[in-house]
Amino acid sequence: MLVKNINLSIRLSLTALRLVGWWPPESLKRTNKLIYDCYGVFWFMFMLGSYIISQAVDMCLIWGNLPLMTGVAFVLFTNLAQAVKIFNTVRRRSLIQDIIRGADQVLRDVDSDEAKAIVQSCNRETSLQQLIFCCLTFVTMLGWATSAEKNQLPLRAWYPYDTTSSPAYELTYIHQIGALYVAAFLNVGKDTLVTSLLAQCRCRLRLLGLSLRTLCRDLKLTESMLTHEQEAIVKGRLHRCVEQHQSALEAALQLQACFSEQVFAQFNVSLVIICVTAFQLVSVTDNPVRLIAMGTYLVNMMFQVFLYCYQGNQLSEESTEVAGAAYESPWYMMSTPLRRSLLIIMIRCRRTAKITAGSFTTLSLASFMAIIKTSYSMFTLLQQIDTKQ
Repeated sequence: MLVKNINLSIRLSLTALRLVGWWPPESLKRTNKLIYDCYGVFWFMFMLGSYIISQAVDMCLIWGNLPLMTGVAFVLFTNLAQAVKIFNTVRRRSLIQDIIRGADQVLRDVDSDEAKAIVQSCNRETSLQQLIFCCLTFVTMLGWATSAEKNQLPLRAWYPYDTTSSPAYELTYIHQIGALYVAAFLNVGKDTLVTSLLAQCRCRLRLLGLSLRTLCRDLKLTESMLTHEQEAIVKGRLHRCVEQHQSALEAALQLQACFSEQVFAQFNVSLVIICVTAFQLVSVTDNPVRLIAMGTYLVNMMFQVFLYCYQGNQLSEESTEVAGAAYESPWYMMSTPLRRSLLIIMIRCRRTAKITAGSFTTLSLASFMAIIKTSYSMFTLLQQIDTKQ
């Protein structure tokens, strides 16, 4: 059940998905695969399906009451976004597996100390981001679990029975908290899976830059120009660099094909969630534990969007830096054909690798600021509507 990968964040994310039935082992046969899929459907209904239905019904019942609607909306939209991500992961599992397998093979095959340091740096960065994400999620869930008043559930939802009487209250309370905890950490896993794959694509471009800078490593450069034998060695290395670059760009295109629509949906949902969470944060004043939980949830949602935008921004930056790495090689000692090949690589790098959200906006720090500004504008609008009511 444990997934093997050189990156700790990806390893933990895929193992978590496998434990709840959404990432089947490749060795499963038809009957066992069917049982595993049914197991995955059970976990989906336990964590999200039943909760989405109960909150959607509650939203219809309280329609028009803005404070209550925002109290339901921020978790409802979070669960809807997570359901979209689950379906996307399951539907494109084969392509995602190819991306993971290709990146893992490239990063495992590095041999120099500098290249291994780059891979370890990528692993540390993604692991730290996942840890911060998990800590924010844990504090938020703990705050929601402990802020519930007597005979009141932590979060609003409609149930076809009286949730204030025992043992219905206790059972519903346990279901809400248990399902929310599991779903929240799985949500962290799915988000960090995407951002870690983006980080690995960046890592491959950094390794390419290292290869270009060290084209003439281990060669005794005693003359002003490379010898014919040295030219042949450098030409072979340059050919492998071109293949390495093309492979990294194809991986970026595959990531775009797999996750562009998912990220677009997440960004649109995040606009609403950040807005209504800020509104709830202003409205909740009599429960300090709830106030802290809502505050960490707001930071959590902004950090989620930031991870996507940061990794997408850094991917574009790394792709442009490949041209500088090519220029740092000892091109002045190469023949005209080799110089021309390096120039072609530098020109190609002017077209940056980028990931877009539904082909509408590029993942960048500018996009992150645009989302925050739009959420703030929606928040002020909600305040004005609530004041008029």
